[in-house]
Amino acid sequence: MYQDSSRERGYKGSVSIINSNGRIQLRFHYAGKRHYLSTGWLDTPASRKLAKLKAAEIEKDILYEQLDETLAKYKPASSLSTVTPVTPIQKPKPQLDELWDKYSEFKKPQVSPSTYAKDFSKHRNHIAKLPTRSLDEASAIRDHLLSNLTPDAAKRCLTQLKACCNWAMEEGLIDTNPFAAMKIKVPKGTSEEQDINPFNKEERNLIIRTFASDRHYRHYTNYVRFLFFTGCRPSEAVGLK
Repeated sequence: MYQDSSRERGYKGSVSIINSNGRIQLRFHYAGKRHYLSTGWLDTPASRKLAKLKAAEIEKDILYEQLDETLAKYKPASSLSTVTPVTPIQKPKPQLDELWDKYSEFKKPQVSPSTYAKDFSKHRNHIAKLPTRSLDEASAIRDHLLSNLTPDAAKRCLTQLKACCNWAMEEGLIDTNPFAAMKIKVPKGTSEEQDINPFNKEERNLIIRTFASDRHYRHYTNYVRFLFFTGCRPSEAVGLK
């Protein structure tokens, strides 16, 4: 009742079972059109038996003029078309580090050189240390930030990742922002601004003298003195030229 693709064209109303890219398709003519029914089944002996049953069902309905012309009745799980089906090629999802590099280049002309050198490089380093950069594992990324950074630093990094993915959505690089609904609460008294324990004057002078007298690290003396006497943070100082 069915025909394999190796045979010649069969009788009117017959359904051929063919191999297309390793999977089984049913092919037949009806009302002047050629139809292809993609089963999605791998071409195996067991699948061939199922295909024969499906082919017999279609042939019977053609014979009794009861064919479901939408062909939905006969679809196992695949799409039906009147042309040869083409398996879509899924574009791989970009990784978080790829998106961050593109986002950084986009933002670079819009921020000051010191902000770019300080903030964007800092978050790039955080991303480089993540156990995964897959957007499908956003929860694991958030948990890693919480485990390895202070709550305040983790919150600021997560905020930047949200901004990056929002931009990527606008650019059509991704469909959804996996960080959109995520929040990190910072307990009171744990932010960098509140967690300050400065050196006293004697400790400051001792540190500067120690650097000045060390033959390996004396070249850092002016840098350390600059930090102490200006109150500039290291992350801010490295952006200065």
